[in-house]
Amino acid sequence: MKFTAKQIAGILNGSIEGNPDIEVHQLSKIEEGTVGSLTFLANKKYTPFLYETAASVVIVNQDFVLENEVESTLIRVPDAYQGFSMLLEYYNTLDSEEKGITQPVSIHESVSIDDSCYVGEFTVIKKNVRIGTQVKIHPQCFIGEGVVIGSGTVILNGARILSRTEIGENCVIHSGCVIGSEGFGFAPQKDGIYKKVPQTGIVRIGNNVDIGANTTIDRATLGATVIHDGVKLDNQIQIAHNVEIGKNTVIAALVGIAGSTKIGESCVVGGQVGFAGHLKIGDRVQIQGQTGVTRNFNDDAMLQGTPAFDFNSYSKSYVHFKNLPKIIKRLNLIEKKKNGE
Repeated sequence: MKFTAKQIAGILNGSIEGNPDIEVHQLSKIEEGTVGSLTFLANKKYTPFLYETAASVVIVNQDFVLENEVESTLIRVPDAYQGFSMLLEYYNTLDSEEKGITQPVSIHESVSIDDSCYVGEFTVIKKNVRIGTQVKIHPQCFIGEGVVIGSGTVILNGARILSRTEIGENCVIHSGCVIGSEGFGFAPQKDGIYKKVPQTGIVRIGNNVDIGANTTIDRATLGATVIHDGVKLDNQIQIAHNVEIGKNTVIAALVGIAGSTKIGESCVVGGQVGFAGHLKIGDRVQIQGQTGVTRNFNDDAMLQGTPAFDFNSYSKSYVHFKNLPKIIKRLNLIEKKKNGE
């Protein structure tokens, strides 16, 4: 599908510098731009590529100042990164117009699906499932009994949504996710055997939530494991039973959150962070990658290290840790001089 610079500027409400009729038919990174491609410049370190790229159209910030002439047509917008993201979303919408129920599928007779929905091949939908409008369930998915799926939600290939899970509107559940599986609950007995504790709760997911590939979210022991509106989860995250994640929190890949921990709103969690169970983390907390969180923290904390402590304190401590071999060497020399060696 081809677009002109004028059409793109219209979608983004941007201004054009160059040929408004030039056409593009693909997206590219600025350093790999070719004739007919569209790219963007948001990070200053990539500025030199603007003067070298063969891309036909480049989206730039409104206040970007050219140092030399460029071959590309420029589209100026308030924020180039957000503008390009908006264009990707628009492009993705055009590229995913699947509707209807393909065959073979297995859909229980109690399930009603609107004509605006799509169900891919080899998908299984069990009884008493409620599905909103414009929902897309891609091939080889499993939807268990009593599941609720809000309008506009997309469930990608091979996802498993187990019984009684509730998913809000305009969510994206990526391939390989397992949502609503049993939590890890075992009670030790006097004879050393572990007895399974039934996990009778559910998972409740809000609106506009993205859940990355192969992420797992366990249902609650009692009540609900809750993912609030606007949460963005990366790939391969483990969320245990009765965890609660606040609105607009972003969590990177390979994070593990133990049972009953509650994370506040608008937090940012780096990759490979581990949370112990039954913790309470405040709002707007920022946690650096590979941190181990073992106690409660209040709003606006910035954390790093295992066990986690204040980011600035960690940075100062790390300077000394890095120099520890030199410090030990100096101490040994001082000790030798003191002993007259």
